[in-house]
Amino acid sequence: MTVSRDFLAGLPKAELHVHHVGAASPRIVAELAARHPGSPVPTDPAALAEYFVFTDFAKFVEIYLTVVDLITTPDDVRLLTYEIAREMAAQNIRYTELTVTPYTSALRGIAPEAFCEAIEDARTAAEKELGVTLRWIFDIPGEAGIPAAEETLRIATELRPDGLVAFGLGGPEIGVPRPQFAPYFDAARAAGLHCVPHAGESTGPQTIWDAVRVLKAERIGHGTSAMQDPELVAYLAEHRIPLEVSPTSNVATQAVRSYDEHPLPAMVDAGLVVTINSDDPPMFGTDLTNEYAVAARLLGLDEAGTADLARTAVRESFADDTTKTALLAEIDAYVAG
Repeated sequence: MTVSRDFLAGLPKAELHVHHVGAASPRIVAELAARHPGSPVPTDPAALAEYFVFTDFAKFVEIYLTVVDLITTPDDVRLLTYEIAREMAAQNIRYTELTVTPYTSALRGIAPEAFCEAIEDARTAAEKELGVTLRWIFDIPGEAGIPAAEETLRIATELRPDGLVAFGLGGPEIGVPRPQFAPYFDAARAAGLHCVPHAGESTGPQTIWDAVRVLKAERIGHGTSAMQDPELVAYLAEHRIPLEVSPTSNVATQAVRSYDEHPLPAMVDAGLVVTINSDDPPMFGTDLTNEYAVAARLLGLDEAGTADLARTAVRESFADDTTKTALLAEIDAYVAG
């Protein structure tokens, strides 16, 4: 059973797990690299495909951070954000919760106030000019520890840009235990933010347990190792805690050895709520449309089945009810037409 690329490209979609810097296409990265001579990042979009080859998660993080180093001014932030929205519009991605890491920009000299102003300016322009609704998940870069958690929480609660909906935790999982961040997630939740940490991508089920029991996760970023623990699977199913699944990312970082070994079908068979996402799409040579194609193949879905995946992403988003209703109606109309 196959679903055409044309159908998937036109399908109105929501994305819940995609990283701000990681969504920068070769075109965008090349433009940023040209602004900042001396970076190891190529200025030729064709050369970037080779540059984005890595062997494991640690190497991926190393390459990712060289791209982060290209973003040194508020104008860079605004360019990156708006151009990401432009490329999302081309895939008919209508709503996105973009994971943003203001702490790393602050380290590179961008004042948090200017950072928030830049992403907000891009957000309002993208909605008006491109028809793409952007919302923010401010995440702690876990490898930077407690100082990063404190500053990310401060920016999220004191500056509180209008598009901010959630508080997250990203970066490497190995050597970065989740419980240390509990006070910051508690404070974010008390401020009215949703909680969406990464867990179980490069580590086992215990990291997911920590995310749901200690950080009170409402969704899990990745959750790839969940199927190793039947008790955890039952818990996630009973409490309907969605997993943000990114198949190509998992294979590229070797969290999963191959598509054929990906646990997505087992997750669905076990009754887990899953959403399909692209994570850091250009770095993995993919996009959200392709991730839907991968999911359709792994799950044996037809057009109606892939439309159901799109509906799940909308329902499990933190969009307001008006936005959800409108986007669900768009999906229904597209399938009917």
